[in-house]
Amino acid sequence: MKLQTKIQLFTSLFMLILVVLINTAVYSLFYKISIDNEVGELKGQTNQIVETLAENPDIPYDDLLRAFLPEEGMIRVYEADTSKLITIITKDAKYRSIPGEFSDAESHEVVKQSGEPRTVVIKKPIIWDDGTVVSLQLSKSLGALEETMRTLFYVFLVASIVIIIPMIIGGIFLSRFLLQPIKTFIHTMKDNTQEANWKKIHLQNRSKDELYEMEKTFNEMIEHLKENYEKQEVFVSDASHELKTPISIVKSYAQLLARRGKDNPEIFNEAVQAIDSEADRMQKLVEQMLLLAKNQQDSSHEIVDLAHLSRHTISTFQGAYDRNIVFHCKEENIFIQGNEDQLQQVIYILVDNALKYSKQDVTVEVTKSAQKAQLSVTDLGQGIPKAEQAKIFERFYRIDKARSRDTGGTGLGLAIAKSITELHGGRLILHSKEGEGSTFIVEFPILKED
Repeated sequence: MKLQTKIQLFTSLFMLILVVLINTAVYSLFYKISIDNEVGELKGQTNQIVETLAENPDIPYDDLLRAFLPEEGMIRVYEADTSKLITIITKDAKYRSIPGEFSDAESHEVVKQSGEPRTVVIKKPIIWDDGTVVSLQLSKSLGALEETMRTLFYVFLVASIVIIIPMIIGGIFLSRFLLQPIKTFIHTMKDNTQEANWKKIHLQNRSKDELYEMEKTFNEMIEHLKENYEKQEVFVSDASHELKTPISIVKSYAQLLARRGKDNPEIFNEAVQAIDSEADRMQKLVEQMLLLAKNQQDSSHEIVDLAHLSRHTISTFQGAYDRNIVFHCKEENIFIQGNEDQLQQVIYILVDNALKYSKQDVTVEVTKSAQKAQLSVTDLGQGIPKAEQAKIFERFYRIDKARSRDTGGTGLGLAIAKSITELHGGRLILHSKEGEGSTFIVEFPILKED
């Protein structure tokens, strides 16, 4: 069952039950009040009969009772001992069938006979003209009241229909109004699934209700998916492009070996060295791409001493390369929150880049302030042109592709460093002037000593 049908059915059924309950309550209350009024009126008439009989003992009781006979009713008098009917006064014989007997207490009841309207019966003991105690019973038919109640029933029935029909129509419009955004939402999702066109929902001139928030969140999700999809396409495209060159070189040298390498040692050695070099390059490229993808995932964090980590990483470089790296750190115990392996990777990338693109000394400095810890790596190389600085952190971007190939660069190092830094709540800044060198600054939130 569709949601629209459920809403229409629920609203219609709810209003039907509500109208029936209200009408039933009003009908029952009106009937009870009317019965009470009839009983009260008949009791008053009975009391008046008793008073009149007492004030006029000389007038025959039958004549006095006839004067108080209801238009649609009956007066009866029963003897005390035998419940014998002393007198009966009525204009219609059908009232004679109403059961009766002597009663020594004042009471009232509503009697229902088959096929006849209800009748109110008042019983009251009185002193008869001969001094005996008798039971006076005054009856009145409720035919007029039941006719009124029947008319009221039809009025309520028509009123209920008049109320329910507009409510059904209103429920239809309400369900359409509520479900239209949902239908648009479903249609848009199907379009995006089938055509991958990243279609969004238009939110102009919409009330800012829960449906609006749902559609707004959907648009934000679509924007996020589109951005990540495009990044994935760019990443795959760039990776394919970067792998294409070494694969072509390996294939060319393999073909050269097949043609001439067996009889020419020089060509054989050249081809083997080239294939080995390009294989190393492809391996490094794949490893860095995997590292970049891995760094996008959440990792466990711990307390890391940035000063100690920087000093240890620099000592590793000095042992592997015959280069001078100047380290400055005026304070010890500069603690930050992060993953030690990833943070070491950032330092490694920045120092490795500085050593590759500068033949002079590289300077590394670690400082801290009240809010942040800072690591800066400075080289005195050729610098980065201002027009290229905005692109330097993009994946596979290299300023000098020929030189990058000579130094073994893949164009992924700075992208990895930037990704790790941002995952740790920090930022990576570049200050560079062409011909004078470059400084990469990494800032992380400081961990308070307490």
